[in-house]
Amino acid sequence: MHGSFDSQPMIIAYINLEKRVPQEHPLRKIKAMADQELKRLSPLFNEMYSHTGRPSIPPERLLKSLLLIALYSVRSERQFCEQMGYNLLFRWFLDMELSDESFDPTVFTKNRERLMEHEVGRRFFDAVVRQARGAGLMSDDHFTVDGTLIEAWASLKSFRPKGEKPLDRPTDGDPSNPTVDFRGEKRSNDTHQSTTDPESRLMRKAKGKEAKLSYGAHALMENRNGLLVDLQVTPATGTAETEAAEAMLKRQARKRIQPKTLGGDKGYDQRGFVSMLRGRKVTPHVAQNTERRGGSAIDGRTTRHIGYSLSQRFRKKVEEIFGWVKGVGGFRRTRFKGVDRTQLSAWFVGAAYNLLRMVKLMPSGARA
Repeated sequence: MHGSFDSQPMIIAYINLEKRVPQEHPLRKIKAMADQELKRLSPLFNEMYSHTGRPSIPPERLLKSLLLIALYSVRSERQFCEQMGYNLLFRWFLDMELSDESFDPTVFTKNRERLMEHEVGRRFFDAVVRQARGAGLMSDDHFTVDGTLIEAWASLKSFRPKGEKPLDRPTDGDPSNPTVDFRGEKRSNDTHQSTTDPESRLMRKAKGKEAKLSYGAHALMENRNGLLVDLQVTPATGTAETEAAEAMLKRQARKRIQPKTLGGDKGYDQRGFVSMLRGRKVTPHVAQNTERRGGSAIDGRTTRHIGYSLSQRFRKKVEEIFGWVKGVGGFRRTRFKGVDRTQLSAWFVGAAYNLLRMVKLMPSGARA
């Protein structure tokens, strides 16, 4: 018998979202781990919001939304709010009923300043790291540091001489997307600045590569399982990598974590940086840069040990982190302006990476 479908919509339907999500779905463990840490942050949320007036979107729901945006490569907060209207998996993860209205994308904008003021991004990221450490998934002895460039939300057209007004330079007369002639003009970060995002800086990844307005993103990874320990966004400068590495090590020291070794690429083979590591009793396992004037700061005292070659092998895992953060997490180009907003986004992209990695590392029968 030929089947048919009834085009008449059901007036009342009961759907149990809990039963719709497979028991083996990785989001189940991620949800359990995220909910556990968000519950611990509940006293902070109570301080952040007024006890009078119209109730806000629960901050726990807002933060879990940021995780979903990273985990599922959602291009924008506006697109996420649209998908929330029909994506049952998203609604289940956010503890929303089918009858609950999707919230407006301006909710993210209005709450971003509050999240930055109370350092919610860092606190949540650190909570996820503590959870991984408590589960025995992290090493406190051997680390790797690396940096990459994140493209800013600004075009090269906005990179103009400091103090220049938009009307000071002739264009083709198109007000929506004017063509500006920069030929023959030398542009540098000392003399020019983006009118769209003044904190971004013109930087190229390597010789022969195109220069772009960018930020620096710096990762501190533990070598056992390739989990993120720290993640810092900075203006893109020539000294940002070593400065960020030192800052991240200092934060570990405040948590009473003393690494034994620190791996890195040739960019970290600098005498000042190597000396700083030795002064902190951290063995520098950075790659040798024999082409540097004066030679490498790493000598046979370090390279003769098998641990050095192991660190050089393990440090390549950090490229997998940057690959996921940029490819899946949508962090190849920031959607925000300024270091602070970009850093807030980085915390949740980094936390999403760690949570997903932790699920893969846990035994199949283990409970989050």
